[in-house]
Amino acid sequence: MRPCGVFDETYEKDIAIVRTRGHWLLLIGSLLFLFILPLFAPYYLLNLTNNIFITVIVVLGLQIVTGCCGQISFGQPAFMAVGAFFSAVLTTKFGISFWIALPLSGIAAGLVGLIGGAPSLRIKGFYLAMGTIAIFYLTMWVITHLHITGGHQGLSVESPSIGSFVFDTDERIYYIILIITIILTFFARNLLRSRVGRVFVAIRDNDLAAEVMGVNTFYYKLLAFFISCFYAGIGGSLFCHWYTVVNSEQYTLIHGLNFIGMIIVGGLGSIPGVFFGVIFLRLLDELVLFGSPFLTELIPKLGIAPAASLGVMVFGLVLIIFLIFQPRGLAHTWEILKTSYRIYPYKN
Repeated sequence: MRPCGVFDETYEKDIAIVRTRGHWLLLIGSLLFLFILPLFAPYYLLNLTNNIFITVIVVLGLQIVTGCCGQISFGQPAFMAVGAFFSAVLTTKFGISFWIALPLSGIAAGLVGLIGGAPSLRIKGFYLAMGTIAIFYLTMWVITHLHITGGHQGLSVESPSIGSFVFDTDERIYYIILIITIILTFFARNLLRSRVGRVFVAIRDNDLAAEVMGVNTFYYKLLAFFISCFYAGIGGSLFCHWYTVVNSEQYTLIHGLNFIGMIIVGGLGSIPGVFFGVIFLRLLDELVLFGSPFLTELIPKLGIAPAASLGVMVFGLVLIIFLIFQPRGLAHTWEILKTSYRIYPYKN
């Protein structure tokens, strides 16, 4: 649906992502704001923004395999760890540049993901979820028992650099994270509009019907897992070079549950929903973090334990609310608001 007076005269205009002059102005203005953000943003906000963008990259991959292809995966943190440790080993042990290690870490995580995706031909639903949890624990066990990865202690990692210019501050590495997020978002958005994306949706809706129509479901399920794990590996590589340290304790099964929650809150199968879900839950975490001490002061008899677990309780409550009252997520709400704006003053 377009605003009144806007018509699509060619097929190119009909399938374009950015369709009107207003859309272009909004896109350019948003990008300009993001690129000048480090010039005036405080350290805390910039740190949070870096965290959000890296999480967006990881959840974009999960959206492709779970939201679009229907393959439930709790193993995303393990594939992040594969990308992080692979990038750390390449740069610290072999002296390979970060710019080469970054894509290689994504490929390495994708190849490991093929092992996790192989059971998806035989199992699905709850059993596939349990299988990905098993892959998570197996992958983390291997990582922590390899000498080259530093075992349980992990590794120290150098910041990315171009010549003598080192991206050793949040302001500097922000631009690397931002540009990679934009590129991967563009790729994911167009992937879902392609033949491969339509096949993913067909498998999600009914994999048996898709197979009857001639779709090689095993190939496309593995492809979805590879792309998802590639995104996780890229996110893990960025995360470890941002923190300049990588440790197995940074990647837990709780993170995998949080990633699943983000695509549920944002909206399954929606690329904008990834941004809505990640930003909403990350800001909610920060709100709970600041609110917990006030809860302890307000009700001293509760002690520190309930306040410390408040984040988990709030996450569970929000998830229940969305599953019951808004199962399509925030992306659906956003579409309703856009439609209301376009046809105002008429009702939907």
